[in-house]
Amino acid sequence: MKRTQLTLLAAALGAAFSVAVSAAPVMTKASYDESGQAIEAQYKSAKAACKPLKDNAQDICEANAKGTQNVAHAELKAEYKPSHETRYDARVVKADADYSVAREMCDDKAGNAKDVCMKEAKAARVTAKSNAKVSLK
Repeated sequence: MKRTQLTLLAAALGAAFSVAVSAAPVMTKASYDESGQAIEAQYKSAKAACKPLKDNAQDICEANAKGTQNVAHAELKAEYKPSHETRYDARVVKADADYSVAREMCDDKAGNAKDVCMKEAKAARVTAKSNAKVSLK
């Protein structure tokens, strides 16, 4: 009888500690803010690196920098407040960022090649978003 009570007590303590650990935030507000500032600094330096480029190469570089910034912010939010929704949002932001870069890359092409490129980019975006939706459920 005494052994059963000790086992139940140990299980209850284990459950209490596991709830306390899972309820604690993975990241503190201060480290979240610092990471956000680091993302902004990386974005500014990436955008500055695009300045010497010309024409569509500059547009591609800027779309890539902006997409990387958006993805980093979404992943940071998913890490700070982990949930299915924030991970889904991060996947959608990644799909949108990839699409914007692909769309800029398609601008270099003309005629049918551009149309095909745009359709492939849209298809990749739809696929990525549907995969994100499936992982949400």
